[in-house]
Amino acid sequence: MKNRSENLDKIFNLQDKVAVVIGGGGHLCSSMAKGLAMAGASLVIVDMRIEKAKKIANSIKEEFNVKTLYLEADVTHENSLKSTLKNTLNEFQKVDILINGAGINSPKPFLEISLEEWNKVMDSQITGTMLGCKTFAPHMIQNNSGKIINISSASAGPPLSKAFAYSVAKAGIKNLTMNLAREWAKYNVMVNAIRPGFFPTEWNKKNFITKDREKSILSHTPMGRYGKSSELIGATIWLASDASSFVTGSEIAIDGGFSCMTI
Repeated sequence: MKNRSENLDKIFNLQDKVAVVIGGGGHLCSSMAKGLAMAGASLVIVDMRIEKAKKIANSIKEEFNVKTLYLEADVTHENSLKSTLKNTLNEFQKVDILINGAGINSPKPFLEISLEEWNKVMDSQITGTMLGCKTFAPHMIQNNSGKIINISSASAGPPLSKAFAYSVAKAGIKNLTMNLAREWAKYNVMVNAIRPGFFPTEWNKKNFITKDREKSILSHTPMGRYGKSSELIGATIWLASDASSFVTGSEIAIDGGFSCMTI
């Protein structure tokens, strides 16, 4: 009889799986990538900032002894993502898992956002996620197997102040996730979203989080603290593995209770 750890390993193990993490040089997605490597997946770290992608890929390879590849890509350009897919298939012959995690924010008040800045946020977030799905899904559909994890946000609804374009884009990502989950379920391609609460970077703290705003955030978070990027790992492994074989179209909140708080 198999022991408990063997049974758990069977459904959560990602050995022989290949995961592409777009935005993998970032604060949250680099931790998510480490989680996938922890479960045995080979990793392709994709980012506009090639040096960050290289650093994360090499660190994961050294720590977890898995195969890694790092690539430069701009998610707002379809041909750039097509090159990413081609290079990944040349190296690993398949893609089992895709994380769409690229994107920027803007702290500008709504009436001060230029059209150019609005478009940059929207392109990097919702358009980038759409193009990631559009590029990689045909390969998954052909293989009749795939896991796509998009990155929503606590701002997807109700929207957060000071993040107008970002909130609109994240609401779009949630909607897109549900639409694609419906369309691709018959191909055994599952599309879900992780909805992080507040996991602030130094940029967030500088551009978004004043003392008063921090007080408001933490008082609205039942756990009374910010999240740590490592706290995204459990849900990432679950959504990427056979443990979530009947889960699609879901948005998984990881926010210390922020989304269930009223008064």
